[in-house]
Amino acid sequence: MLPLLPVFLIGVFPMLLLSLLGPAGLVILGILIASAGLTDILDASGTFTEQIIVHGYARGSERTGQRTALRSEIRFASVMIAAGVVLAVTGIGGLLIS
Repeated sequence: MLPLLPVFLIGVFPMLLLSLLGPAGLVILGILIASAGLTDILDASGTFTEQIIVHGYARGSERTGQRTALRSEIRFASVMIAAGVVLAVTGIGGLLIS
């Protein structure tokens, strides 16, 4: 039972949001997920810029690693933004239908 507690605690918020607010809750959840994705992109860009400013011009292998990390974080954040947009559009569609 105890290992399932984090899964339950994470799942309680979306379940309550959707059950109490319906499609409007889906829109809110989509906006929150898209905002988290945008925050991740800004954080990744800030970290990349900080590495360049603080440590100066790095060797080729270090720059490649930094660029790869930046691209991977941006790719994941883009998926989060797309998922948030899909949820928001689905919620708006649900509001229009009901």
